[in-house]
Amino acid sequence: MRHSKAGKAFTALILETFRFHGKLLAAGDRLTKPLNLSSARWQVLGAIEQCPLPVAQIARNMGLARQSVQRVADSLEKERIVRYTDNPDHKRAKLVCLTERGRGLVEELGPCQIEWANRIAARVKATEIEAALELMRKLGRDLE
Repeated sequence: MRHSKAGKAFTALILETFRFHGKLLAAGDRLTKPLNLSSARWQVLGAIEQCPLPVAQIARNMGLARQSVQRVADSLEKERIVRYTDNPDHKRAKLVCLTERGRGLVEELGPCQIEWANRIAARVKATEIEAALELMRKLGRDLE
């Protein structure tokens, strides 16, 4: 059996997405290094920036393994960047919350991320990024 033209293009997109993901993680590690963070730690902080969530929900939202998020959250707790609080919806699944220190780190990263995103995005049109985003969402819905 052979790929259709669209199937071949989709396969190329998948492979490029994997490469792009690796580059994003490396760029995130460089961006967060001055604050003694990593892309993985930043992902967890970003996931709870607006509201506390249980580890399992963070993992689902980010498409990550629950165990890896648990390890990162535990590490962040040891450094007093996050804390666990009772979850009114579930006795055993604690909520992961930002501490004051964690909130400060997120606020400090904000301008760095904005400058970086603006610099990278300046090389293309916003409509191109929006079209790519919509395509990724559409394909993602088909994968669910």
